[in-house]
Amino acid sequence: MNPLEELAAAAYEDVAITEVIRPAAVLPESAARVVLVELALRDVRNDGQWWSSPTMWRRYDRPWDDPEVPGHAELIGSLQVTYGTPMKYAITVYRATVTPFGALHGWTVEALCDEALGFGGYTLADCPRADLNPPPKPFPKTPLQRG
Repeated sequence: MNPLEELAAAAYEDVAITEVIRPAAVLPESAARVVLVELALRDVRNDGQWWSSPTMWRRYDRPWDDPEVPGHAELIGSLQVTYGTPMKYAITVYRATVTPFGALHGWTVEALCDEALGFGGYTLADCPRADLNPPPKPFPKTPLQRG
C-alpha cells in the first residue's frame, strides 16, 4: 500500500460516508425506466456490479461468487431510493452511502450517484430536484383553545 492509500485508509477507517441528497434527485419517468433496465442488466448475480431493490441500489466491486451471497465481492456503496414519488413512475434518490472500502478505492457520493444516474443520461449535478415546499402554517387557535 502506498503512503496515499495508507492515509486514506486511516482517514476512512470503519467510517461510511453518508450524505442526504437535498433537495432529493428525481429521475423522470423516461430516465427511470432506462436506469432500472440497466441496473437489471448489470445485476451482481449476472456478472454485473449492481444489486437493486425498490428501496436501495447497491454497487459492488465485482459480481457475486454465488447467486445468493456476495462471497468475495465488496460493497462500494448504496443509494436509497423511492419509486413512484413525487410523481408516478419517477424515482427519487434521497440518500447515498459510500462504505470505507469504497472510499479507500476513490469512490465518492457524487461518483456513486453519477454512475447510477448516468444510465439514464444524468449526473447528480444536473438531475432534476424535488420541490421543497415550506411546511404548512399551523392552524390558528380557536376561541375555545385560547381560553
